[in-house]
Amino acid sequence: MILRRFLCLALIVACTPLFASAKQPTLQQRIEQEREKSAAIQAKLHQKKAELNAVRAREEELRAALDQTNASIGAVNAHLSDLSVQANGTQRRLAWNSVQLAAAEHSLALHDSALKRRLVDIYEHGDLNYASVLLSAHSFTEFVERWEDLRLLIAANQSAVRERRDAERRVAAIQNDLERTQIELAQQQQAQAQARTQLDALADERRILVAAAADQRRHVAVEVAQMEELSAAEESQLEGLIRQRQAELEAQRAAARRAAGIAGTAPPPSGGGSFSWPVSGTITSPFGWRSNPYGGAPEFHQGLDIAAPTGTTVAAASSGTIILAQWYGGYGNYILIDHGGGYSTGYGHLSAIYVSVGQTVQRGQAIGAVGSTGQSTGPHLHFEVRINGKPVDPAPRLH
Repeated sequence: MILRRFLCLALIVACTPLFASAKQPTLQQRIEQEREKSAAIQAKLHQKKAELNAVRAREEELRAALDQTNASIGAVNAHLSDLSVQANGTQRRLAWNSVQLAAAEHSLALHDSALKRRLVDIYEHGDLNYASVLLSAHSFTEFVERWEDLRLLIAANQSAVRERRDAERRVAAIQNDLERTQIELAQQQQAQAQARTQLDALADERRILVAAAADQRRHVAVEVAQMEELSAAEESQLEGLIRQRQAELEAQRAAARRAAGIAGTAPPPSGGGSFSWPVSGTITSPFGWRSNPYGGAPEFHQGLDIAAPTGTTVAAASSGTIILAQWYGGYGNYILIDHGGGYSTGYGHLSAIYVSVGQTVQRGQAIGAVGSTGQSTGPHLHFEVRINGKPVDPAPRLH
């Protein structure tokens, strides 16, 4: 009678996992639905972040163009200032040259008039002064000498007139050059003023574009923040469902251990938090905060990135049950294994998945292949260790 009771109890305990598994599809379906929702949000979030980066880049380009325009305006203003200084200098030289020209013309007119009158007087009437000088000579030799002196004096007067005329021509030439320079400077000033007007209009236009880009950036940034909050909420809900699934599996294992104890057998322990390397390679990005590989603000990296060639076999880091084996947003092809004791491991960016949900796998068993699916910058495995759904640093737990 006692033996029959023990056998019935063992049968009930042994059947418990079967009854629990009857509820599994509903919970598993909820997990998959939440995973799909989270993946969709992650995809939209990635798209919005890309849009935000593009808007930021556009704003930076517009600001650089505006800075360049402002620099050009500064250069034009400096050139206009230089032209103004040159124009003022030219105007002062013109004024002084005009005074010199007027003085030269006046002096030339006086000398020319005096010479003409002297020559006319000598020709028509003779010059008594000149005659008295000649007639007062005491000898013929002295007369000839005085005559030569008078001739040289007249020649000197004529030479002085020629020199003054040459000076007048030089001053007039300088005057003409200065006037041409003045005209050229005025034309340059006008051209530079027109250029500044055009640059001012361009700067106003670019300031408007920069302001519009800044508004768009702020708007998209708000959308990204909202989607990040939504994504965090979905991820939290998903983690809750995964914890429920892990609790289910843990209950099944506990029932199996009780049944095995009654039957006199002991199943191998699971979990423990010690894991083997899922793939051989170099760690290219450790656990923790890092620069965003797609630009923007720093991000928290929830696992290890292990570089390896595409197609390299990925092995289960420990024995357990497959909870997820599907596409998961930025993770691409993703596998999640429950190991018991609240521990689970995740494998992302796979090029292939070799297992299915509900399947039991052993440590070292091939579960997929390295790839670059999802948000990935190259072939590698994204490996995660989670305790009760929360990511922890895998490095100290790998052996």
